[in-house]
Amino acid sequence: MENIFAFADELGPRKIVHLHDPKCGLKAVVAIDNVARGPSIGGIRMAPDVSAEEAFRLARAMTMKNSAANLPHGGGKSVIFGDPKMDLAKKQQLIRAFARAIRDLVEYIPGPDMGTDERCMAWIHDEIGRAVGLPPEIGGIPLDEIGATGWGLKASVEAALKYCNFDLKGARVVIQGFGSVGKHAARFLGEKGTVLVAASDSRGTIFNPKGIDVARLIALKDSGKGVTDYPDGKKLDVNAVIDIDCEIWIPAARPDVIHKDNVNRLKTKLVPQGANIPFTPEAERMLHEGGVLVLPDFIANAGGVICASVEYHGGTQTQAFQTIEEKISANTEEVLANARKNGSLPRQAAVALAEARVKKAMTYQK
Repeated sequence: MENIFAFADELGPRKIVHLHDPKCGLKAVVAIDNVARGPSIGGIRMAPDVSAEEAFRLARAMTMKNSAANLPHGGGKSVIFGDPKMDLAKKQQLIRAFARAIRDLVEYIPGPDMGTDERCMAWIHDEIGRAVGLPPEIGGIPLDEIGATGWGLKASVEAALKYCNFDLKGARVVIQGFGSVGKHAARFLGEKGTVLVAASDSRGTIFNPKGIDVARLIALKDSGKGVTDYPDGKKLDVNAVIDIDCEIWIPAARPDVIHKDNVNRLKTKLVPQGANIPFTPEAERMLHEGGVLVLPDFIANAGGVICASVEYHGGTQTQAFQTIEEKISANTEEVLANARKNGSLPRQAAVALAEARVKKAMTYQK
């Protein structure tokens, strides 16, 4: 807990709740950062090595993301300690136990994240009637299935092009983390003429400078195989994805994958951050000084939570896609224009935008 409150400031956290149910082996943490703009929305992450600090940092990222997207929600996040690939019956037991444990945390609305999906949200909704990212059969918009976050990344890239010295058509794309976010980003950008030259997952990296068939790679991943099972390309280790030349490098996996010790290996021009907090602040600063444009996570990857908010307030899938494009395009343009005007990092401009909106909302509270 000491590590968490070293990050505390006037915005939050509002509360950190540790959950433990020895009967089923549940061990989890819920971080509710700020609710000045409305009840917090944030996903449930499941992994063996999550932490309370990670939950808080991600919750703060959600506060920034929801505020920057001008949504009527604050930021929250939860983590469950466990292997997301565990036996399905065991996973359902854990998720349902988690749902019951957060029944009274009404200021937190859970959604899917790494290691959880719309089926998990359906179990939670069945228990407590409160979740987003639900299956369409029970009124949800399946944001991972439709690629809401990937659609938003595409919009952020298009908005950022006026600040870049390359065209989208023919631009080489590398994706670190070819999962629910990465594969859709590759698909939507590919429809605009980009060329996927490398992609990685937890098993390794596939590289083909002539281009990878995105639809074929997605089908392969959806069948349960890894990117290195793709037959037409060079198979490399997981970290080799950092070294591949490209115009657009998309991190779409875990936090802090790029830091001061490996940032100099990146050879790219534009980084729309698909994952939450994928770079350390020092790495972002070094890239900025080297002329690489980094689009902050809570600006570029807000498509998922925008979709979740549209769902929560009764909107349709079509409305979700329109809202994602409008909000992310406008916010990317505003952030980059302010960064250029003030000579600041894009993240500094993005934080200023989001914090101003949160602090304004806080003036209406007691």
